[in-house]
Amino acid sequence: MKITAIKPYPINHGRNFLFVKVETDEGIYGIGESGLTWKELAVAEAVKHLSTLIIGEDPMNIEHIWQTMLRGAFFPGGKVVCSAMSAIDIALWDIKGKALNVPVYNLLGGLVRKKVVCYPHIGGANPE
Repeated sequence: MKITAIKPYPINHGRNFLFVKVETDEGIYGIGESGLTWKELAVAEAVKHLSTLIIGEDPMNIEHIWQTMLRGAFFPGGKVVCSAMSAIDIALWDIKGKALNVPVYNLLGGLVRKKVVCYPHIGGANPE
C-alpha cells in the first residue's frame, strides 16, 4: 500500500476546523484533524509541504513517516508544522486501523475504560 494524496480541508462552521485526508492506492483513506485554532490556513499549507516528503510511502510505517516529516527540514517546524504532522499522523492511524480491521484504540494498547464523562462545549448542546 502506498500514500497517493494528502489533502487539507479547512472548514469554517461557526468555528474554524482543519481536517486532513490521506489517500492510498488501495482505496483506503484516513482522516485526521489539526488542533491549532485560527491558524488553519497556515497548517493547510504545511500539510501540502509535508505531503511532498511522504507521498509514495507505505502508510503502515507510521513512525518512519513521522521521523521523515520531523527531520525533513533544516529548521524545526514549530506549532504550525507540528500541528500539520499531528493531523497526518492521526489519519495514518485511521488507515492502519481500517487496513487491519481493528479499532485504533487496539493499536494503541487496548481499551482502557468502558465509558467516559461527556463534556459538551458546543454552545448549548445537550449530551443526550
